[in-house]
Amino acid sequence: MALLSARDQEHLRREFQKLTQPVKLVVFTQERECEYCRETRQIVDEVASLNDKIRVEVRDFVADAAVAEELGVDKIPAIALLADGLTPRDYGIRYYGIPSGYEFSSLIEDILMVSQGESGLSAATKAKLAALDKPLHLQVFVTPTCPYCPRAVRLAHQMAVESPLVRADMVEAIEFPHLAHKYSVMGVPRTVINDTVHLEGAAPEPMLMQKVLEAVR
Repeated sequence: MALLSARDQEHLRREFQKLTQPVKLVVFTQERECEYCRETRQIVDEVASLNDKIRVEVRDFVADAAVAEELGVDKIPAIALLADGLTPRDYGIRYYGIPSGYEFSSLIEDILMVSQGESGLSAATKAKLAALDKPLHLQVFVTPTCPYCPRAVRLAHQMAVESPLVRADMVEAIEFPHLAHKYSVMGVPRTVINDTVHLEGAAPEPMLMQKVLEAVR
């Protein structure tokens, strides 16, 4: 049974007309699929079927451990979103957990962003990210029913597109309770920066940038 309605499919076909360069979605699962692994793969397959510029590559988390390590994937289900044109590029965008509910919109926006290769951030934020000299890891904890979470995920992923030093993860808090506990996630969205600095809510761009600079001092 399809997860996307005919109406949603038609809407996405129109949206995907904006795609410029090909995009590859690398989905990590395993032979004995984890909870939500099958649904995650199905969502990605249905989305990719709507435009020939979107390609899916399914990897077994155990059998393809070397690929997982290369992409920094350490849990499943996982999606790595890569530019797949003449100059392939890994922007460091990751989804851990099923991108369902409100987070489905994040996946679609990211596909468009990676295809176009433009973060859409302000000139001031771009300049500050260009000055980074240390790696930056953003983990945005979300739930599918949180209407504010996509804004936080989107901003983190925009920063990953803008700077090769930034890696940004969407982490579905319910699917990874050990991480939610580790980072004291009591509400979402909660953005954890380099394991040391955190930010509650869907913060505006300047506020997140300020926290980023705190984390890399």
